[in-house]
Amino acid sequence: MKRLAALLVAAAAVPAAAEPLWELGAGATVLRLPHYRGAADSSTWVLPLPWFVYRGEVLRADRDGARARLFESERVDLDLGFAAGTPTRSDDDEARRGMDDLETTVEVGPRLRIALARGASWKTELRLPLRAVIGLDGSPSLLGWTAAPALAVDGEHAGFGWGLQAGPMWGDRRLHRHDYEVKADEAAPGRPAYAASGGYAGWQATAALSRRAGPWWFGAFVRADSVGGAVFADSPLVRRDTHVGAGIALVRVFARSEREAAGD
Repeated sequence: MKRLAALLVAAAAVPAAAEPLWELGAGATVLRLPHYRGAADSSTWVLPLPWFVYRGEVLRADRDGARARLFESERVDLDLGFAAGTPTRSDDDEARRGMDDLETTVEVGPRLRIALARGASWKTELRLPLRAVIGLDGSPSLLGWTAAPALAVDGEHAGFGWGLQAGPMWGDRRLHRHDYEVKADEAAPGRPAYAASGGYAGWQATAALSRRAGPWWFGAFVRADSVGGAVFADSPLVRRDTHVGAGIALVRVFARSEREAAGD
């Protein structure tokens, strides 16, 4: 699954001293992403990018994603986070041709963030998310669970926000079978029947850069993704162990509140 919401979020720069409670804007993004983790084929997406930032004391939609803050202290934060995944048309992917499409998904679940170190313009965190993956094809349905602990370093320098994040991934059997199973009636030459198990799902590493200049915001990311050693690595749908995705976005902010957000 491609976590579109996460990919479009810029580096988590250290917040400015005073920020408006909300901001509204619009722009566009260009993404080059594999059809799914382990796919040989990739697509280029050119998409409109609505921009809404809300910095409430509990509900937030900002550089750290959409979430509800449940608990916070000087070193430990717990929130309920959200993400989204783009669909894949199987007819556009050689390995999946003739199989069911992979639908649009949303992910929701708790995330624990533990501060490990902090400087004047940077911070290091251990992030521990656990999320339910919900398919939106017809009526919403639970596809499975995923966990992606990561070590993240974020900061700012010379007006640029930057972020580095890397870590392993795990998924349950239901999720892996949804993504990588080949049923008996879907088997074809070079694509034997296959049933995946739950467990280790590879790793991801992301580097992001952003800059705010007046009403304009620019962001870019590069992500390396590997399914080498994953429990489903021998699925006939896995055609590449490692791939790299990237994207850029440009947004024009055209409205903001006069009220400032409460300090963190």
